[in-house]
Amino acid sequence: MKFFKCQCYFKKNIFIKEFNLHITFLNREQFCKTYREILRDRGCKSEEQVNTIISQIEKEIERREKVNEESMKRKQFIKEFYKPLHPHIYTLKADYFHSGFLKLVDVCKKPNVKSTEVLELITTEKAQKVYSFPVFTEEFCRSFLEELEWFEKSDCPKGRPNTMNNYGVLLNELGFDEHFMTLFREEYLQPISTVLYPEWTGLKLDSHKAFIVTYKEDEDLDLADHFDNSEVTINVSLGKEFTGSELCFKGMKSSNDDKITTYENKTGIGLLHRGQHIHCAAPLKTGERYNLIIWMRSSSVRNQCCPMCNDKPELIEADGFGDGFTADTINVCNTL
Repeated sequence: MKFFKCQCYFKKNIFIKEFNLHITFLNREQFCKTYREILRDRGCKSEEQVNTIISQIEKEIERREKVNEESMKRKQFIKEFYKPLHPHIYTLKADYFHSGFLKLVDVCKKPNVKSTEVLELITTEKAQKVYSFPVFTEEFCRSFLEELEWFEKSDCPKGRPNTMNNYGVLLNELGFDEHFMTLFREEYLQPISTVLYPEWTGLKLDSHKAFIVTYKEDEDLDLADHFDNSEVTINVSLGKEFTGSELCFKGMKSSNDDKITTYENKTGIGLLHRGQHIHCAAPLKTGERYNLIIWMRSSSVRNQCCPMCNDKPELIEADGFGDGFTADTINVCNTL
């Protein structure tokens, strides 16, 4: 199956970290008209600062325009020159999983399973429709962390996970997609998500974006309010030792609910939530935190409305899973 991106990727949801602002950029005139007062209220007082921001935005758009090409280059380099520390973990095995997770998956695969049966096996968090449960064994988390740190120390090129996380690993570039993450989504996460979020899984969760985010001193320390480019997201804490950096949830993107609920990261435990659920990461106080994030996507859901621009998607060519859109029901534009 061929997957695509939406045209909005090149002009919308561009994050300006200094002013904690997501923006749409069509041209300088539109940007200044829309955001000058907002930026002034947030401390941007001079024309020089505005020019600097616009330069940063244009650089980000240029990066996005080259993202497929640069990602393919990194993947090829890593494939040729990177020597894994733990080659065996690149292939998914059932013994990587906590026994409670395997039991949960088995129950979710039962014909006509009821959600009440599943809810008895997981923890329902205070935020609406946010659930937690053990996923990986401590031994696997330890091996995975060692592999990630080994890769970080290598001379291989490293792509940023997304526009808000500047440190971490794109797992498809490292070689984890085909024999690990795709099977993880299809055989384990799909059954759970179908029971808990039937309205978001559509016909099936048929693609994903998997990456590692890291928080540590002198790198990313926190993460501003945002929603994910996914229908369902799983966030699994891998460790290490740290304080702070709690995950904080508000309401859905379409709501005005600003009530905050918090969740503490625990090694091996996964947090499952809807992609459109607004959330953030509180500041890291000490130590280092590594998390596996998988944005799971259903083309049958997002083909009708792009979750990032709220319009019917205008599609462009993309590498791999792209952003999870397919051309089954939409006219494709390949002008870029």
